[in-house]
Amino acid sequence: MSDDLKIAVIGAGGKMGMRVSANLQRTNWNVVYTEKSPAGIERNKEQGRAIISNEEAVPDADVVIFAVPDVALHAVTGEVVPLMREGSMVLTLDPAAAYANQLFMRKGLTYVVAHPTHPSVFLERTTPEEWADTFGGIAAPQNAIAAMFTESDTWQPIAEKIIATMYGPVIKVYWTSVHDLAVLEPTLNETIGCMIGQFLKDVMDYAVEVTDMDEDTVKAMFYGHIYIALTNALRGSNPFSDACLLAMDYGRQAIIKEDWKRIFDDKDLDIVVAKMLKLDHIER
Repeated sequence: MSDDLKIAVIGAGGKMGMRVSANLQRTNWNVVYTEKSPAGIERNKEQGRAIISNEEAVPDADVVIFAVPDVALHAVTGEVVPLMREGSMVLTLDPAAAYANQLFMRKGLTYVVAHPTHPSVFLERTTPEEWADTFGGIAAPQNAIAAMFTESDTWQPIAEKIIATMYGPVIKVYWTSVHDLAVLEPTLNETIGCMIGQFLKDVMDYAVEVTDMDEDTVKAMFYGHIYIALTNALRGSNPFSDACLLAMDYGRQAIIKEDWKRIFDDKDLDIVVAKMLKLDHIER
């Protein structure tokens, strides 16, 4: 079956829709595309992809990929899932709406969510194309994390093949639960990782502001130290010096709250996901 699939991409003209559609377009699968925004329709036409309606694309599709923002998934799945045929598969690209029970659920369907890891900071890039592909899905290899709502020995290997293709080149697809995928995204990746990334930019800008140095001078020192900090801490490449450890302890005490681990509690996860989806609260 995995060699003879009909796949419908819903929202093919958005950021993720364009990314996954570009990879799926190169396969031998029968892939069809839907999009409502005029700009998204035009972007697809420029890439040689015809846009059809949900009513044309969905009823006989084996797999329906929802490449729409999580805030729209409640409404879009409510419109599209009733059109799907019995035994087909729903594939979403981010765990927030799935975790928050915002998907339209229907018996007789298999539900899967999968998210790309993006190329690792430690990836050994060897070509200009790999260096340019910071997001993944074009030239730089990455991994993907996936979760199934309903276990299916039939659909899991097929889903894995689709996931590895649409996010390709993919090294490995890892499987976990919807809950644990939400712990990774948003808690670990966005609430913590992306926040720290932006914080590094903020403190670099402030260092320029409060000294006589220009931005290039600060970047020359900071960028190299960011890399060595990551490789020392995450890979154990070199030990931090004793003096550095003392400075790190002072920084942790000055900046990091003592109760930081609470961000991993389900209560906090619910708060963050509700904010992301613009909900008052998460229904359980």
